[in-house]
Amino acid sequence: MKTTSVVYLAATVAALVPSATSFVVSSSASSSSTTALSVSSSAQKLSPPKSISELGDNSEELYNENVYETYGRYKLTIDSGEGCFLKTTDGKTYLDCVSGIATCALGHNNKELTTAIEEQMKRVHHVSNLYYIPEQAALAEWLCSNSCADKAFFCNSGAESNEAAIKLARRHASNRGITKPVIISAHQSFHGRTLAALSATQQPKYHKGFGYDGEMVQGFDACTYNDIASLEEAVQRATSDGKGLAAILLEPLQGEGGIIPGDPAFFARARELCDETGALLMLDEVQAGMGRTGTLWGHEQLGVVPDVFTSAKALGGGVPIGAMMAKGDAATTFGPGDHASTYGGNPLACAAGLAVAKYICDHDILTNVQQRGEQLQKGLEAMAAKYPTILGEVRGWGLLRGVECIAEDITAGELVGAAMKEGLLLVPAGANVVRFVPPLIITEEELATAIGRLEAAVKSKAN
Repeated sequence: MKTTSVVYLAATVAALVPSATSFVVSSSASSSSTTALSVSSSAQKLSPPKSISELGDNSEELYNENVYETYGRYKLTIDSGEGCFLKTTDGKTYLDCVSGIATCALGHNNKELTTAIEEQMKRVHHVSNLYYIPEQAALAEWLCSNSCADKAFFCNSGAESNEAAIKLARRHASNRGITKPVIISAHQSFHGRTLAALSATQQPKYHKGFGYDGEMVQGFDACTYNDIASLEEAVQRATSDGKGLAAILLEPLQGEGGIIPGDPAFFARARELCDETGALLMLDEVQAGMGRTGTLWGHEQLGVVPDVFTSAKALGGGVPIGAMMAKGDAATTFGPGDHASTYGGNPLACAAGLAVAKYICDHDILTNVQQRGEQLQKGLEAMAAKYPTILGEVRGWGLLRGVECIAEDITAGELVGAAMKEGLLLVPAGANVVRFVPPLIITEEELATAIGRLEAAVKSKAN
C-alpha cells in the first residue's frame, strides 16, 4: 500500500469516527515497500459488572435504578429453588404454585434438565439456523409425533410463536387471493405483548397508548368466548365488504382472562366455520400446552383438531423457547425467507425442550397432573363451600385451575398477598380469580399443604 493510500484511509476513518480511533501513519524513506501503520485506541474503559455477592442488601435499590419499571413486583428476592419450593435471600421458603407463570413444569433445579443444559453448553449452545441442528430436529419430531402437526417452527417465546401464527395466517390467506385478511380472536383473550399479538389480545386495557389514530394493527375482529352466535356474527363481518377470513385464533382455556375452559360445541363450530371458508383454526397453547391440563395439548380436552397451534412456557421448562406447529396446507405455507428467528430452536433451548419431553414421558407426568388436578378441584370446592362469601366458582383443567374471589371488599390480589404470608406463592388471573399453576411434578402431600395454606390465608381475611 502506498503512503498516500494509507493517509487517505486514515482521513476517511477519522471523518467517519472522529473520536473513536486516531491513526498515526509513518513511512520509511529507505524502503518504498514497507509502511508502518500504528493504531492508538481511545476507547472508553468499561466498568465490569457487579457479582451477585457484591449486591448484598442493595439489589432492590439497584433494580429500581436500572431496570425499566414495566412490572409490579412483589417484595421477594428469590435466591434458589428445589423441586416445588423457592427460597428467598432472607432465608424464607415458599411453596411455589406459580412455577414462573406455568413455565417451570419440572420445578426448580431438576436434575435431568440441569444435566441436559450443562452437557449441551459444553458442546455447542448456538449456531443460528444457517445450519442443521440435530436437537431441533429431534424436538420437532417429538412435537409432531405427539400431536396433529406435520411441521414445527421454533422461536423464543409465546408472543413470538403467536406472531408466527398470525403471519402464517396472512400468507395463507394471500395465497387464497384475500387482500383484506381478518383474524378473529375472543374477548378477554391474551396472546402476547408484541404489536400484532397484542392486537389479537382482545382486552382494551392492554391497547391503551399503543394504537395509531385510535386503532391497533388492522385485520383483527372479536367474538365472545364460548358464544357460537357471537362467533358466527364475527365470521359474517370478516367475510363482507371485500374482506376474507384468514383464521380464528383461540385459547383452549382462557388463562389471563380468568381460567375459563373452552366449550366443545363452540370449538366444533369454529372448526366448521374454518372448513367452510378455507380459513385456519389456530389455537394458542402457550399456557395450556405441554401437559398442564392433563393431556399434552389443551385442545385434546375439546376433541378438536387445529390447523395451527402454538407453544412456549413449559416447552423448555424455564429455558426460553417457543414453537408454532402446523398441519396440512398450513405446514407448507411458509418458504425460505418468509419467517425466521436468530435464536429460535438453537441447540441449548432444544436440549432443554428434549429433556422436558423425556421427563414427561419417563415419569408419567400426565397421570400425576390428572390426579393432582382432581385433588385441587375438590380441595378448592370444599374451601369455597366453607367460605361462601369470599370464594366462588372453581374452574379449570388439570393443574391450570382457579377459584373466584367474590367478596366485595377483598380482591384476588389481596388473597394472593395473604397466601404469600402463609408461605404459598399464587398468581391472580383476570380481575377476580386466584390461579394455581404449580410445577407438574407436585406431589399429593405438597398440594395438600398448598390448599391448607390458602385456606389459612382466606381465614385471615374472613376475620
